[in-house]
Amino acid sequence: MSTVAKTSLQEDFFEYYKQIESYEEAIKLMAWDLRTKAPKKGVQRRSETLSFLSQKVHELKTSDQIKSYIDQLRDTEDPVVKRSIELVEKDYNKTKKIPVDEFKEFVELTSQAESVWSEAREKSDFELFRPYLEKIVDFNIKFAEYWGYKDNRYDALLDGFEPGVTVQTLDQVFPKLRKDLGDLIHKVNQSTNQPNTEQILKHFPKEKQEQFALKVLEKMGYDFEAGRLDETVHPFAININHDDVRVTTRYDEQDFRMAVFGTIHEGGHALYEQGLNRDMYDTPVGNSVSMGIHESQSLFWENFVGRNETFWEEFYDLFLAYAPDSFKGLPKDEFYRAVNEVKPTFIRIEADEMTYPLHIMIRYELEKGLINEEIEVKDLPKLWNDKMEEYLGIRPEQDADGVLQDVHWSGGDFGYFPSYALGYMYGAQIRTALNHSVSIDDCIKNNDLAPIKDWLNENIHQKGSMLEPLDLLKEVTGEGLNPDHLVNYLDEKYGKIYKW
Repeated sequence: MSTVAKTSLQEDFFEYYKQIESYEEAIKLMAWDLRTKAPKKGVQRRSETLSFLSQKVHELKTSDQIKSYIDQLRDTEDPVVKRSIELVEKDYNKTKKIPVDEFKEFVELTSQAESVWSEAREKSDFELFRPYLEKIVDFNIKFAEYWGYKDNRYDALLDGFEPGVTVQTLDQVFPKLRKDLGDLIHKVNQSTNQPNTEQILKHFPKEKQEQFALKVLEKMGYDFEAGRLDETVHPFAININHDDVRVTTRYDEQDFRMAVFGTIHEGGHALYEQGLNRDMYDTPVGNSVSMGIHESQSLFWENFVGRNETFWEEFYDLFLAYAPDSFKGLPKDEFYRAVNEVKPTFIRIEADEMTYPLHIMIRYELEKGLINEEIEVKDLPKLWNDKMEEYLGIRPEQDADGVLQDVHWSGGDFGYFPSYALGYMYGAQIRTALNHSVSIDDCIKNNDLAPIKDWLNENIHQKGSMLEPLDLLKEVTGEGLNPDHLVNYLDEKYGKIYKW
C-alpha cells in the first residue's frame, strides 16, 4: 500500500482535513462526556456548543477550498490520495445538500434528545421522548430526500453506515437468516438438555466485575495508555482520536454477563480503532470503513472468542479469582453452558448469539417503515411489542424493555441498526478465514491472543477505508456476503451445548 505522497498541494489538503478532525475530536469528547459524566443542568449549553462546532465542520466540508482540492487532486495517481479525494467528494456532495441552518438545528435537537431519552427510559415513558423522535424522523426523511436514492428512501440512510448495502440486499438476506435461526431455535426449545442459569445469576459486586473486565481487555491487547473504561447507561466505544479510544460498559450485580460480554464487545471496537494504520492518520482513509465491518470486530471478540468454550476452559480460574465464593463450586462445563443459554430476552444487548439478529430485524423493519412514512412514531410502542411477540415470543410490559431500550434514535442514527446483523454475518465469515491461518482455540490455550489481534490488524484494521465494506469482505474471505457461515457456526456450537 502506498503511503501519502508529500507534494505541496497534497500536504495542504491533508492539513485542511486535519482541521475537520480537530473539530470532530472536540465534538466526540463532548459526546462521551454527555453519555458518561455530564451533569443534567449542563446539557442545554453543551448542546448549543456541539451545534456550533458541528456547524464549523459543515462549513469546512462544504467550503470552496475543499472543492478546489477535490478538483485539483481527483486524477492523482497516488492510491491513498485518490481514495481520500473520493471519500471527501462523496461527503462534500452529501453535506452540501443539507442547508446549514437545518444541520445546526438537527445537531442541537439530537444533543438534547439523548438526555430526554435517558430520562424517558428511566421512567419507562415513551411520551416524554416522542416529540423529539418525531422531529428526528422528519429530519431523516428530509435528509434522505436531499441526498437522493434509486429504489428506496431508506437506502439513502443505509449508505451513511454501510456503503453498497441496500434494502434490496437486506430484504433478500434477512428472511432467509430469520428462517434458519427459527429452525435452530426450534431445536433448542425441543432439547431436553437445557442449561441451568440460576447457578450464575448471583450477586457479583460491580467493582469485582470491573476488575475482571479490565483483565480481559488487557489479555485482548487493549492499550490502556490510549484508552480507558467507564460506566454508562448504554455501552459504547468511541475514538476521541487515534490515541484516545475509550470503552464504556454497564454493570448488573445480579447478572455479570452484561458487563463481561459488553466490555469484550466494546473492546473489539476499540482494537479496530487502535489497530488503524498510523501512516494514514489524519487522512480520510485512516478511519474505519463502515459500521458493519466495525460490528464484525466487536462481535468477533464477544462471541467467537469471549463465548468460546476454550476461552472459559482457560479463563475460568481467572474469573473465579474475582467472582464471589458462591461461584466456586460450579463446574466449568456447566458454567459454559449457562453463559451460552439461548433464551429470548427483551434487551438487545443482553441477547444470546442465536436470537440477537432477530432484535436487529425488528428495528430494521420499524426504521424502514418510519422513513418510508408507512408507520407513525406515535404507534411505535405497540408495533415494537407486536414484533417482539411475533419474532421472539415475548411481549414487553414497559417501554424501557421495548421501544426505549436503544440510544441510537436519540442521536438521529437511522440506517445504523442493520449494520449489527451484517457485522455478525461478516464476523462469521472472517472467523472462517482467520481459522485457516490462525487457530483461535490454540491461541486461547496458549494464553496468547496476540496472533488473533495481529491477523485482524493486518487484514482489516490496517486497510482503513481504502476499500468499500463488501469489497474488503471479499478480499479477506474470498466471497461476498454469505450468512451460511453464521448459521453453520451456530448449528455446530449449540448442537453440542443442547445435544441435538
